[in-house]
Amino acid sequence: MHEQTPIGRAPADEPRHVPQSEPKRQPEPGRQPEPGRQPEPPSGRQHEICWGEHSATIVEVGAGIREYSHAGVPVLEAYPLQEICDGGHGAPLIPWPNRLAGGRYSFDGAERQLDLSEPSRGNAIHGLLRWRSWSAADARAASVVMRTRLAPSPGYPFSLEVRIAYELGEGGLTVATTALNTGAHACPYGAGQHPYLSPGTGLLDACTLTLQASTRLIADQQSQVPVGREPVPAELDFSSARRIGDQVIDTAFTGLARDGEGIARALLGRADGSCVELWADSHHGYLQVFTGDTLAAGRRRTGLAVEPMTCPANAFRSGESLIRLEPGEMITTRWGVRPLPAG
Repeated sequence: MHEQTPIGRAPADEPRHVPQSEPKRQPEPGRQPEPGRQPEPPSGRQHEICWGEHSATIVEVGAGIREYSHAGVPVLEAYPLQEICDGGHGAPLIPWPNRLAGGRYSFDGAERQLDLSEPSRGNAIHGLLRWRSWSAADARAASVVMRTRLAPSPGYPFSLEVRIAYELGEGGLTVATTALNTGAHACPYGAGQHPYLSPGTGLLDACTLTLQASTRLIADQQSQVPVGREPVPAELDFSSARRIGDQVIDTAFTGLARDGEGIARALLGRADGSCVELWADSHHGYLQVFTGDTLAAGRRRTGLAVEPMTCPANAFRSGESLIRLEPGEMITTRWGVRPLPAG
């Protein structure tokens, strides 16, 4: 169904991408903006793509999905145009998803220290690209490719070129993330994304979840990094559709059930009988599920985060499922989401 691209060498003649448009000129220092000009949204330029009754908006800052709807009904929970992305809504998580304890890790014998982007828990969280500007390339009516370069820094002294291709079609929204090691040394790499499946209206409490997995990771209560694993306990067993109710969930599942093409799926059933399905290819060995109970008031339990991840939290330290990209090597990972009608 969805072709998978393994790790491999970058093609010798990488296709060129033409920017959607020239960047807007910024006002000179001390000058006022043009009369009537609206302030730029916190998420930067908005790239709208459409196919039939499907529409999505991909943003410049972080290259995430700000909104995705079908026939006017949300498929993914959105965040407002004039607000900063909250709770990681729709954001790519590169070059590692989830948390890294103390921001410290060792790679090829060298110790590294990253900034603590979650100081309250003493962690570095969700990678280095969430707040950077990405450029749009090869923009079309139903698709857009977002592109950026991660330059070396003291905590991550490696070079990556990253492209994320978003495409709408009959199968909903497909997301293909490609990372290319453009540096002279091997680098550690992991990827994920943070979509929130929308219940349509109301809260998650009236929804059901279906997710077949054999194992869940046990997290330390304070740091929220894994300290062990266990068979999925009864209270987290969603192997058949089960109502979420008021249950608080923030856990990573692995040992995912897959079809003949290596695809794992999670299904959010809505109160009206319709569903939202998220799928992830075989590179994604983990799905983090989060009911959003720690978000700001008014945003709690209004969407179910189902985060496809190539590795678990703390992988830069544990090495679990961590990808090693040699110079000139690249990897493409795919996931997607689609609405399913009632009945």
